[in-house]
Amino acid sequence: MEKQGKTWNGGEKSEQTQQASKEDFKEPMNAFSNIKNVIGVVSGKGGVGKSFVTSSLAVQMAKKGYKVGILDADITGPSIPKMFGLKEQVVGDHRGMLPIETKEGIKVISINLLMDNEEAPVIWRGPVIAGVVKQFWNETCWGDLDYLFVDMPPGTGDVPLTVFQSLPVEGIVIVTSPQELVQMIVKKAYNMANMMNIKVLGVVENFSYLLCPDCGKQIKLFGESHIDDVAKELGIEVLGKLPLNPEAAQIADEGKFFEIDNEEMLSKAIEVLQNTEKVKA
Repeated sequence: MEKQGKTWNGGEKSEQTQQASKEDFKEPMNAFSNIKNVIGVVSGKGGVGKSFVTSSLAVQMAKKGYKVGILDADITGPSIPKMFGLKEQVVGDHRGMLPIETKEGIKVISINLLMDNEEAPVIWRGPVIAGVVKQFWNETCWGDLDYLFVDMPPGTGDVPLTVFQSLPVEGIVIVTSPQELVQMIVKKAYNMANMMNIKVLGVVENFSYLLCPDCGKQIKLFGESHIDDVAKELGIEVLGKLPLNPEAAQIADEGKFFEIDNEEMLSKAIEVLQNTEKVKA
């Protein structure tokens, strides 16, 4: 009877029962961790600068005085450690794995911080990768965090599914770029989140334009943006539009990401994150 969605008294399954079944999939938080908000950063496809946006959000919230961490769930394409200049290897004790901290205090866990050679490929099948993501959650001693940003691989495969089912995700930020093809992919990420009952906090458009270094004019390298129309259609907010910035790319390549200042361009995203409790699904 239960498998058919009915209770023994003949009624539909209660809301409490449905909620309990969802919670059954959640992995327990590490016993030495206290994380208030888990925020997923997703993209329907690769190459849109998702890790750049993840790091930008983490840095801006850290600059606001919040305790912040980044869980790099892009196991086969990790880039977070390099952006922050982290090369140390993760160690552990009786509490679990100890994330590496940037000099500014952002805690990071990534597969690259567990490997002897950061350039060695990770050639694992999906279930193994999903298992590692769970370990990054429940076997890492995060301590006290206000925000844990989860940088997910592109697409709607094993890792996003694992994160949505296993972690207490407060909401997600979708990252896109101006091409019309990518706008279609936004809807895939949005629809997956809806199917998993995950709140979509909004969308950030990356590579929105290039500022001419001589005249300051905005050059639309990828054509006119349609993100406002897509966001309106889906009923979500545009949380920011980031330019293609060669200087910022160089800073990231040098491992000095904390020096990037894009607070003004992400002011809406910061506001939404600061009011996360108000936007729960």
